Amino acid sequence: MKLRRILSAAAAVAAALTLTACQGGEEADASQPQTPAGVAVQVTQVTRDTIATENRVSGAVAADSQKSVFVSANAQVTAVYVETGDEVSAGDWICTLDMDSTISSYNAANITYQSSVQSYADQQAIFDRQIALAEKNVSDLKALFEIGAASQSEIDSAELNLMTLQASRDSTLAQLEAGMQSSLSNVEQLAAVLENVDGQGHVAAPVSGTIVSLNAAEGSYVSASMPVAVIEGAAVLEISVSVSEALIPQLAQGDEVDVSIGALNVETVGVIRSIEKSPSAQTRLYTVTIGLTEDIPGLMTGMFAQVTFRTDASENAVVIPTEAILTSGQNQYVFVVEDGTARQVPVQTGLTGSGVTEVTEGLEDGQQLVIVGQEYLTDGDAVRIVSGEG
Repeated sequence: MKLRRILSAAAAVAAALTLTACQGGEEADASQPQTPAGVAVQVTQVTRDTIATENRVSGAVAADSQKSVFVSANAQVTAVYVETGDEVSAGDWICTLDMDSTISSYNAANITYQSSVQSYADQQAIFDRQIALAEKNVSDLKALFEIGAASQSEIDSAELNLMTLQASRDSTLAQLEAGMQSSLSNVEQLAAVLENVDGQGHVAAPVSGTIVSLNAAEGSYVSASMPVAVIEGAAVLEISVSVSEALIPQLAQGDEVDVSIGALNVETVGVIRSIEKSPSAQTRLYTVTIGLTEDIPGLMTGMFAQVTFRTDASENAVVIPTEAILTSGQNQYVFVVEDGTARQVPVQTGLTGSGVTEVTEGLEDGQQLVIVGQEYLTDGDAVRIVSGEG
């Protein structure tokens, strides 16, 4: 890896720097070869790459073998198809609930939402046409005014009409958007109630396994506080980590993460399976569950794992070793080599990754960046490149 090769040469360059400093304090021995003039530095060529902000947290491997099936509503059971101890496959019906009113409400809410989306789009299109015509009218009147064919009062009237239309558009669209968001919220709430229920009220098993608990009986009612059934499936190893509220908004189910399992010296990829909606009462941290995308021989529950979330990314960015950046007060700068001379360059930085930083202003592709020895430089110093690339 380029960065590792850069860092591995640091010790050699440091030794060269020390030698240079010592020779500067002693009179050179004429019988010994003379060290070339200039401060010894190591450089690398500035290139572009992709960088992502990394957030690392530690967690533990656990086995999730049980799946509780909930229905977020009070509903009457009209039929039951399984008993405790039965084997089921994912998708098999567990029971049927009288959810007709909820399903009807969901369908009606979805129609209302789609209608509100269409109304917003239609009204926006109408306003866009009206405002375009009003803007053209103002422009035409100003052109006529230049040749004496229109008055200033006509221009003022046209501009007032344009501003009125713009204000009306903003107000109307804001009201329509509020209604659209309200409709969407209603749809999402009803969709949550029907999460494990199909359009006919059937509750299906989300995983294959054995029914170890069943709370549905024909004629009885189920509620959101108690699972309809609990299914014991094959143990699935996953990783559980706790993250802060600052990180939670940047994560989503299905996101890929990097996973490192130190005990097995394994680097792999995981996928976010679930994110808790509420924090732990004790730690105020949120639990995030990571599923592994491959079988890992030797992986056992209780092993520690490090999970890296990549929350922001910048492609085709100038990315340099973080240690190349120096600071002076609030300012950041680096040194580049031009014609054997060190030149101090102010930089603006962006994202930071593992040992690297994005430079948003100050550097260009192909420049020779000093990555070792920059602490000994001042602007205009003569330098000699003892190792490096470019």
